[in-house]
Amino acid sequence: MSEVKYSKDHEWLKIEGDTAWVGITTYARHALGDLVFLELPEVGRKVAKGDDFAVVESVKAASEIYTPVTGEIVEVNDNLQDNLDDLKEDIDTGWIVKVKMDDTGETANLMDKSAYDSFVEDLD
Repeated sequence: MSEVKYSKDHEWLKIEGDTAWVGITTYARHALGDLVFLELPEVGRKVAKGDDFAVVESVKAASEIYTPVTGEIVEVNDNLQDNLDDLKEDIDTGWIVKVKMDDTGETANLMDKSAYDSFVEDLD
């Protein structure tokens, strides 16, 4: 069974066991505008919670994407580089990396969908 959580940095995580699929939320996607480039990390890279692991560039700006969990990047979604439109909140096609988490307990402080939606409403 999978679970989806959200960070205050506007990333979503689909959690399956000790693996987290990481992507950016619709809110982040709309804030960025038209995307032009995505710099992906290497498989095998170790990341610590809060590290930036990818850069997405839009016509407006370049923004780092941060990992909400500590672990190792075990898979990268190379399809996104040619299909930036897939970088949406669609979990099946819009994930950026899969991270094998060192400590699944790190996800306890992340928000569920309802809490994230309230968080975003307060930003507007």
